[in-house]
Amino acid sequence: MDRSILSVALEVQIDGQTADTWAEVLSLFADASIYQSWAYGAVCWGQHQLSHVVIRRNGLVVAAVQLRVARLPLVSAGLAYARWGPLIALKGEVVDPAVVDFMIRCLCDEYVNRRGLELQILPPAIANSKSAAYFCAVFDRSGLAPMPSLGNYKTILVDLCAPVDAIRRRLDGKWRNQLNRSERNSVSVESSVSEFSLQEFQPVYLAMWARKNFKTSVNIEEFMQMQAVLVGAARMQVFLARNEGSVIGGLVCSLIGDTAIYLLGATSERARELKAAYLLQWHAMLWLKSQGASSYDLGGIDAGDNPGGYHFKAGFGGVEVNQLTAYGRQGNALSTAVSAVAAWRRKRKQGLSAPVNSSAS
Repeated sequence: MDRSILSVALEVQIDGQTADTWAEVLSLFADASIYQSWAYGAVCWGQHQLSHVVIRRNGLVVAAVQLRVARLPLVSAGLAYARWGPLIALKGEVVDPAVVDFMIRCLCDEYVNRRGLELQILPPAIANSKSAAYFCAVFDRSGLAPMPSLGNYKTILVDLCAPVDAIRRRLDGKWRNQLNRSERNSVSVESSVSEFSLQEFQPVYLAMWARKNFKTSVNIEEFMQMQAVLVGAARMQVFLARNEGSVIGGLVCSLIGDTAIYLLGATSERARELKAAYLLQWHAMLWLKSQGASSYDLGGIDAGDNPGGYHFKAGFGGVEVNQLTAYGRQGNALSTAVSAVAAWRRKRKQGLSAPVNSSAS
């Protein structure tokens, strides 16, 4: 059902999206990511739980968000959760604070006031950035409070705007030496968006997961299902390293907005000997730069639980950053109780740390 609210030449559409129309909306935003894609929502939450809000000015899209709406049956209680949304940065344009304000007020009106749900927003913004400032100002005015219990995503961002030789010089000296070694070894790297490439990568990933037993909430089966739903430029790019014809390692990344995200990575023991992880990442960075990516998010870091992965990623010459914490606003009393139970179950299952992928050096 579509509804419209007019305010300062802005109008809002609640729901009414299809997978195709939402893909068109997503392609407009520099701050878009796979976590706001229809494929991610449908696979991880179920299509029936998806809700969409699109803000337009004079008929043109200026902000949008996909939410997961989880409700108790037969009662007005539950959660409305936006992961890495709302999207407010149109490609090539400056963020309009009035649009951000209007979007958050619409979300509060629709999901908290009208539906009685608890609203939870994890914005696509780095702490202390301009986007974070826009969000925080509106959150305060709209009665949303920080929700650190939802986790604190810490990662490394690699700037891809510099010339290739500058990006290579920025690498840590030891990391660059390992890359030089890998380029002299008998390893070839290929890239593809085919589902078959993910199938070839899966055994290496599962073998590494079993060998290292690292903590992660990443499910490769879900990513394989997403790839079957994603279309065109939104499909994940799969890089495979081969030695004597056999796949010995790989990585998977996504580029939908301006920032690419490293999603999955794994190498075999043979790949470790040949330093294939370094060659894989270098090929990925070169490809992402060629596609216009401005930065590369290395998929999360956790020096405590995954020191090896942290050490590997620290060598990219990037900058450690924190994502802006989640903010929320309570709905009715029953929704608040539902949220408390969900938080307890999440803490028991995963702990408070954000999901972090793993890579072998």
